[in-house]
Amino acid sequence: MMNLTILGATGSIGVSTLDVVARHPDRYRVVALSGHTRVDLLAEQCRQHHPVYAVVGSAADAARLEKILAAQSVSTEVLYGPDALVHIASLTEVDAVMAAIVGAAGLMSALAAVRAGKRVLLANKEALVMAGDIFMDEVRRSGACLLPIDSEHNAIFQSMPTGYAGDFSPAGISRILLTASGGPFRDVPLATLDTVTPEQAVAHPKWTMGRKISVDSATMMNKGLEVIEAHYLFNAPADRIEVVIHPQSVIHSLVEYVDGSVLAQLGNPDMRTPIAHALAWPGRIESGVERLNLFATGALAFESPDLVRFPCLGLAYQALRAGGNMPAVLNAANEVAVAAFLAERLPFLGISAVIAEALASVPYEPVSSIEAVLAADQAGRLAAQRALMALT
Repeated sequence: MMNLTILGATGSIGVSTLDVVARHPDRYRVVALSGHTRVDLLAEQCRQHHPVYAVVGSAADAARLEKILAAQSVSTEVLYGPDALVHIASLTEVDAVMAAIVGAAGLMSALAAVRAGKRVLLANKEALVMAGDIFMDEVRRSGACLLPIDSEHNAIFQSMPTGYAGDFSPAGISRILLTASGGPFRDVPLATLDTVTPEQAVAHPKWTMGRKISVDSATMMNKGLEVIEAHYLFNAPADRIEVVIHPQSVIHSLVEYVDGSVLAQLGNPDMRTPIAHALAWPGRIESGVERLNLFATGALAFESPDLVRFPCLGLAYQALRAGGNMPAVLNAANEVAVAAFLAERLPFLGISAVIAEALASVPYEPVSSIEAVLAADQAGRLAAQRALMALT
């Protein structure tokens, strides 16, 4: 029996994780869940899974959740705030932590799980984008088992040689090919992008995701963040990570070897596949995902990304090559810009403009501590706010 904490249980990854877990009640036990502000859904999850702890963002939401659970005779203990997230991520009785809180808000709890030596199922790419070197150093120090949940990185992990030790040369790896759907605006006329609405941007053609990550997919910043994540996960140089647009989202990523072999992981676009893989690794369990029908899939297409259409992807490569505090600044500025776009305070094309201005205005600094990471995050947010005010 594996005891689980699910951080971000009410988001799309958390819901999918609980779906997989519910299919294997003899293998997995939910010890703790977090849900930030989605109190009603978290209450229903507590009723179904009976965790020991549930965490929300505020005292007011905690009081509301306690009231709901008391009325349903559910004995889950309710906690709130960032410290409570760190607490449930590092519980002694917990074996594995699904780190699925979106954005910079998920960094400290994911890091706490790593420091506690847990099996960490990492769906929060921002933790590596912001603090990649520090995060991976902690993985090595603590002996934590880090398993990627992003479908692309999970596919790369599955396509890597057994026992890969983080060095391309002895493993015979030539490059990593990260696939991308291209999002909802891959083919629309460039002239129409400035009038894109939030509802259009979150209508992803293949994946069901939260609003923020759906916008990131539409700008391809999501793929840019994944490039940075792949750099840290697999010790891959920037020039050995190539993005390939693959609209069908059947091939989730590929690894090319020096002998000309290219290994890929295929499947229907459903996050329960990588979740089930990481939960059961090195074994396999049933996930509930519909089987891939290659005959119905038909042709598979591939194309190079257009950096004029998707400037955020170029900005991510720029931040990765610069290193230091720049990836954290990139991520922070993107969070500010996307929030402004979703609130209809910024046009779609303004997202990349805000990020570019933040990268240009924040001086480069090396990063060697978590405090420096948080300072870079704050600097990026302030720079993005200034750019936002100038644009609006």
